[in-house]
Amino acid sequence: MATDFDAGYCVAPFDQLVRECPDATVYPPSAFRTEWGPVFHRGRLDGSARVLVIGQDPAQHEEMARRILIGVAGHRTQGLLGKLGVDRSYVMVNTFLYSVYGQQGGTQHQGDPGIVAYRNRWLDALLVGSGVEAVIALGALADGAWQAWKATPSGHGSSVAYAHVTHPTAPRTPQDTTALLHNWNAALQALHPTITHPDRSVPLTLYGDAFTPADLVPIPAADLPAGSPPWMLGADTWAARTGATAQEKRYTITLTVPAAFQS
Repeated sequence: MATDFDAGYCVAPFDQLVRECPDATVYPPSAFRTEWGPVFHRGRLDGSARVLVIGQDPAQHEEMARRILIGVAGHRTQGLLGKLGVDRSYVMVNTFLYSVYGQQGGTQHQGDPGIVAYRNRWLDALLVGSGVEAVIALGALADGAWQAWKATPSGHGSSVAYAHVTHPTAPRTPQDTTALLHNWNAALQALHPTITHPDRSVPLTLYGDAFTPADLVPIPAADLPAGSPPWMLGADTWAARTGATAQEKRYTITLTVPAAFQS
């Protein structure tokens, strides 16, 4: 059976953007895990995207798969997009190319000129003259990234619909989850009418007070590089930072094939 895959960064301007990505001279290693390399995006770079999602930073699953938002946050976001009728025509970028290290790393560096300038180049490439009809920012750092771009000449000229929503992994209690889903419902009601070219025309169905299994949508194989194993697409946890100290955990990621895929 044929398996689709993401061809990567082979078209302009994305080929040049990845060649010129900032390194540890821009992202200080005291605040970012630069040793694992940059993780750039997930989704369509061919101009077919109708929704742009801005996330925060790559975690261990994303560092291994080389695509963003494939862990719990990604599956929840995939379900959110599905409620807009968007199953394929999306693109996602993060506020930061590298995983944040430490509690305040992201907040302290969200306005660093080198970080902002490079990210704005990506947003220009994805939004200026494109068919994107809506932008969703996941959490406060992503909203800050959007506001920084909106302050540029390109941003001033954009009238694309926008929603800032609670980050998918923010809830710590059932009450937090209910509040998140009510927040997402408000965003869905605002954005649904703006998506005039969805992959599927679907009636708006809002969330209840808790996530259901149907709300956690698998990551499409077309979003990952060729040869990615199928267990990377599922909701099982297969990557973990391991070690006895924070320093060991920084440099060690353990991968475990989920039981359902073990021979």
